[in-house]
Amino acid sequence: LPLVQSGGGSVQPGGSLQLSCAAEGFSLENYVIGWFRQAPGKEREGISCLSNSDELTVYSNSVKGRFTISKGNAKNTVYLQMNSLKPEDTAVYYCGASSRFIMGVPGTYEYWGRGTQVTVSS
Repeated sequence: LPLVQSGGGSVQPGGSLQLSCAAEGFSLENYVIGWFRQAPGKEREGISCLSNSDELTVYSNSVKGRFTISKGNAKNTVYLQMNSLKPEDTAVYYCGASSRFIMGVPGTYEYWGRGTQVTVSS
């Protein structure tokens, strides 16, 4: 898979985690990067995306004000900073790359990371 994810893990409610998504073998410069998550028994949910120009960001209502998507200085890694985590944030988190700026539609994403588990529990 051309997108390599890192970060994630277990944290108590109210804690923070940062996920990263790095491109291997291609440049993210021309791609929209989206973060999705999938909890057991639920559909994959789009939670944030960042335009290829880095000027536009979109967040789902479920994470707005708590999560921040950004691109690193090298421009080939995208981060998802997650603060004030809640138990309902527990899921496998995926990053995807798309040539179109469409929030939350997995079928429009061409490349995916393998996913990383985030568990929020006391």
